[in-house]
Amino acid sequence: MTIPIPDLKPFFLTYDDLGEGPLSWTEFFGNSNPVEVEVGTGRGMFLVNAGETRPDTNFVGMEIEYTEGRHAAKRLLKRNLLNTRILGGDARVGLPKFIPSQSVVAMHVYFPDPWWKRKHRERRIFNDWFLREVSRILVSGGILHAWTDVEEYFQVMTDVVSANPDFFHLPPPEERPAAHDMDYHTSFERKKRKAGFPIYRGRWERVPHSPV
Repeated sequence: MTIPIPDLKPFFLTYDDLGEGPLSWTEFFGNSNPVEVEVGTGRGMFLVNAGETRPDTNFVGMEIEYTEGRHAAKRLLKRNLLNTRILGGDARVGLPKFIPSQSVVAMHVYFPDPWWKRKHRERRIFNDWFLREVSRILVSGGILHAWTDVEEYFQVMTDVVSANPDFFHLPPPEERPAAHDMDYHTSFERKKRKAGFPIYRGRWERVPHSPV
């Protein structure tokens, strides 16, 4: 017997639900609040915490694994966090197709898959192409946040951004003690910190766009 998939709209949407693109954030959220995008939502801890603590900002998560995305969407639905959405699909497709240029105030990339084997490293999301997309969609002064527990991957991230003149480096956020078990950016951060692993945190600002 096939178990029906619950309707999680508008909290979980596939690319087929979105039309041709690019999106109009005002129509998508029904307001003109600033928008932040997370690539690789996982189980949604960042979206839940950010959506609850910052109700005047809209948050969009992108998650390639539908099972994970739907799990996260159930958490958003339970809390009725109408300033949050999850788009199910590959960010390498969704970013250029659906995210408007100079429309996002922050990009978040937390603990992306490191693709350990050398022959698979071209699958890593954080590369020159991805950074060009981030540069395109961020407003002037917009912030790119990228965290990982893999030192080698963090060095790759740092090198990629350092080679791009559209960004300059900001001091990373300091690690602080968690006040409770949900007081982490992501569930993966919680897992790694509790196991004693270091977390590498990067933060970069988009320089002003050239006048059109």
